[in-house]
Amino acid sequence: MRLRFKEIAGHQASARESKFSGHIFMSSIRTGVLLLALLYLGVCLLIPARSLALEAVEEIDEQQLPRDFSQVNFYLLTVDVGNKLWDNFGHTALRLVDEDASTDTVYNWGLFDTSGGLVSFSFNFFKGVMNYQLGTNSPAAEFSMYRRQQRTVWQEKINLNNSQKEILYKRLVWNTRPENIVYPYDYFDDNCTTRVRDYLDEALYGQLSAATNVPTENTFRDLVKYHYRSLAPVELSLDLLMNANIDRVVTGWEEMFLPLSLRARLLELPSDVAINGNLQPLLSDSMVVMDFPTPRAQPNPYYLAGAFLLAPTLLLFLLLRRKPTSYFASPSRISMRMPGISMRIMGLVGLLTALVSGIFGCLMLGGWFFSGHDDLYGNVNLLLCWPTDLLGAVIAARWLLLARPWPLDHNSSPFINYYLLARVLSLLVYAVVAGFQITAQSLQTLLVTLTPGMFLFLVLIWIVGFEPARSKNLLL
Repeated sequence: MRLRFKEIAGHQASARESKFSGHIFMSSIRTGVLLLALLYLGVCLLIPARSLALEAVEEIDEQQLPRDFSQVNFYLLTVDVGNKLWDNFGHTALRLVDEDASTDTVYNWGLFDTSGGLVSFSFNFFKGVMNYQLGTNSPAAEFSMYRRQQRTVWQEKINLNNSQKEILYKRLVWNTRPENIVYPYDYFDDNCTTRVRDYLDEALYGQLSAATNVPTENTFRDLVKYHYRSLAPVELSLDLLMNANIDRVVTGWEEMFLPLSLRARLLELPSDVAINGNLQPLLSDSMVVMDFPTPRAQPNPYYLAGAFLLAPTLLLFLLLRRKPTSYFASPSRISMRMPGISMRIMGLVGLLTALVSGIFGCLMLGGWFFSGHDDLYGNVNLLLCWPTDLLGAVIAARWLLLARPWPLDHNSSPFINYYLLARVLSLLVYAVVAGFQITAQSLQTLLVTLTPGMFLFLVLIWIVGFEPARSKNLLL
């Protein structure tokens, strides 16, 4: 009779648990869909490019101008990419030589102030407050800096007529005034290279913009990723953090935010200067001031990150086994073989994944609401990386240290089920959005390399990462 009573109690408990699980499942679906709808509500589509117009140059005192512009020459200085975060696009400067006045000056628009501390500067950069400024230097001091950085420097003479030289010279005089030295830096629209591009276009009466205002085969994302091949983690990070704004095809004019692109375009153009009746190229007298190897491309970060997730996850799936329970009418549970090793592997992968996903999720969400960068808001990759994943680091740390599932009770069990279901649904929605190209944001590479591992890992931890709550009736 006592055994029969336990069997009946067990069947009743199972029925209650089944009903409770069904309630959790339906509630989880509703909650997950609601979360995804709210999250996806702000995803942005393609917006037009921003444009800048040069401020008018006020009347310049004639005493500030050279007596003979035929003795004035301008040179384009192009600096190759570096191997640091801030110099990986390269650099552009102008060199002004006045033979009559015996002056030789380099104009550099790439200076910024970090006197308030690197943390303060980085935070302001994140918010979109980036005040760069024009600086002048001697060629010897300028070249010495690039030599220490081991970066190749090219120099070309810019062939301008006297009228064009005067326009460019006046613009530099205007720019060196105290009220005009500082400018709001923008990595695509207003940087050290676009300043030179815009000033040359002004001196050439718009010929440069007219000749290059045609579509290319590249997007801003293509160009950013290409230039950060030598810093693979940065390449992957920027691809995650930037939204659909950078996924439209750029024109040749816009592509000249890159120093090497500006130099390549200018080398193709003719000038208005003729020698013996022959028009000269816009750039001539090319020389290599110093030559160093270009930083090498690192291994593809997408496949490395994908392999880090997928390989151990597949291994852990092979280690799954059924673990029978000692309770009648209770289904057998799934656990892992060699739990001392397998749980710690899952803990290590889970800890790193939770930290990376949570941190990037926080950056994307913060960029949406607190940054002035138009290229950071409404990022579809928020479906991939959730800020709340940071909480998972605590759970993963337990797996790593104790090699045991995280214990659940009747209060925490519904929350975990809701959350994991929402995360699985978010990856499925991400796959649909990316696979069918519903958004203008480029997601295909991330879809192929990161999503499979994340999806399978979520399923794995849902199966074996938590110790389910037991019904009190089963203890009778």
